[in-house]
Amino acid sequence: MFLRANWKAIAACVATVCVHMSNGKGFLTEDHSQLTAQMLDKDLQTAMEEIMGCGGHQVAPEALQRIKQSIQTMWNTMPTNDQGNLEWRSLRYVAHRYFMHKSSMLIRGLEPQLVLNSSTNGAADILSKQVPDHVDDMLGGQHLDKGYNIDDGVSLLAALEQLVFDSETHLLEEVASQMRWNTRQRLNRKGLQKLLENYMVFWMLGEDKDSIRILMRNRTLLDTGFPHWADIKEFVGGRVRLLDFKRSQVPKQGHGRSLFEEVYSFDDAHAVIGGVTQTFQTFWESECTTMKDQLVAMDKTGTGRVRLSDFYGTGMDADWRFGESEPYLRELGVLDETSPWLGKQVIIPNYLQAASNCIVSTPHYLICCSNECEAIFRDVEEAVGKSLADPTVLLTVIGNMTSPSNDDPPKLAGSLKDQMSKIAESHGGMVPLHGRLFSQWMHYAFPRECPYPHKAGTFSQAQTLTPSEFGNYIASTEEMEAHVAEGQNFVETGVDNDEMTIDRQWMSQWSLEEELFADYTHMAAPWERSRNRMLWFISAAALVALVGLGVMSPGKAKAATGASPFFSEKQHLV
Repeated sequence: MFLRANWKAIAACVATVCVHMSNGKGFLTEDHSQLTAQMLDKDLQTAMEEIMGCGGHQVAPEALQRIKQSIQTMWNTMPTNDQGNLEWRSLRYVAHRYFMHKSSMLIRGLEPQLVLNSSTNGAADILSKQVPDHVDDMLGGQHLDKGYNIDDGVSLLAALEQLVFDSETHLLEEVASQMRWNTRQRLNRKGLQKLLENYMVFWMLGEDKDSIRILMRNRTLLDTGFPHWADIKEFVGGRVRLLDFKRSQVPKQGHGRSLFEEVYSFDDAHAVIGGVTQTFQTFWESECTTMKDQLVAMDKTGTGRVRLSDFYGTGMDADWRFGESEPYLRELGVLDETSPWLGKQVIIPNYLQAASNCIVSTPHYLICCSNECEAIFRDVEEAVGKSLADPTVLLTVIGNMTSPSNDDPPKLAGSLKDQMSKIAESHGGMVPLHGRLFSQWMHYAFPRECPYPHKAGTFSQAQTLTPSEFGNYIASTEEMEAHVAEGQNFVETGVDNDEMTIDRQWMSQWSLEEELFADYTHMAAPWERSRNRMLWFISAAALVALVGLGVMSPGKAKAATGASPFFSEKQHLV
């Protein structure tokens, strides 16, 4: 944890749907029913473009091209339907990874661990709450048949980026109001800096109103009690200087005097805030790196796991970061409790990605430590170039890769090679890149970078359950001492250094159940689909005959025919 404070989401997000860009308040119109009526029967790309065009705001073609370039390699490896497009399940997976890669931003509603069903479609919360009619447009109509092309995907990502940008308006207005600043007036350089500094306190502390009130009344506490406050002030100042540079490079008509006198509008302040949101994780990454280095130093087995006793021992002795309670760690999905010999262990990449280490939490998104596995995975996608990979090719590609915590390639002989073969066998000889089993395999190949993928629904709030939402999330001194004492028993019995035990137990968390993050339904060849469908109908007919003869009950027959003809009963989409 970075701060022992409430990181609960910022309340009161913008509830009104549009407001004018000239006032810096967004792009959706209050009378969105009329806007929606105009969009009926239009495809997603057109709908998103009309949303982004409301109020005179247009996304620059260069910005759309940058998004397209960012997702192109990933898009090329996604399974497609008969028309070469992606289904919704695949598109939301692309969107999640795009925002995590770009800004380490977790958009609420796009978490891969959510179970999608008739009541949960996996649309981003910010889209569902602010433009609910567009969710219907996005998930229905012609997209049920044709799917989504890459331009649809780019339009959706651009619209989500703009929605995130506009969601910050309310908080910025609240901060300005507390400073008794009329947003129609202009601020000098000193006033803008103070406004932005205040915004950072509100943004980072969320709904911890008591702490915010204390800090605003006594700014000396910011320098003495707020981690890295001097660096944060300098970061904000750097964003203002970047704004000045951009204004001087491309001066707008009528803004020459503002540029010369160094005065700023509300829109200028909002533009700085948008840049802060997109780049803050990069600025804060040094904290994540420090925390990872400390955890890696405690990883005595090299398996990307730290015994809970060591985790708490460091928290008690030297560091304020490692103090979450055991129940909270369990709820976050960061505990490996499968080995009776090694005891309870904290999974390093899962812990780094957990909500307790997200530095910013708002109603619509969280900003967390970067997922180092994303860069590794993108390299794999670029090398393979397809959604289904030959296991031999994967072993060759990954066998020549390194990771941030290890300069040597992973050792893929033995268990890892065998597991790769088993994954391929369960999928007709090929490995789906965008599935739980391959992600699990990547975790064991790069245990300190790639999170362990729990089955969907097991820890559905693992990445969004903030400390304040959980409740009593700090472990007591007595609890920490008890775990440290328990860990001492492993040292005294010699299990701590027993290489044979460690080697036998290191994959104790491996699970055989597959889950496909993307929609692979259309990937089977036409003759395979026909054969599978024919076999299914033959089986169904035989079961009906058995029911008629009284050999099998109708309930068992229904269960027997309920599995998909394309995937085994151990596989399902998430």
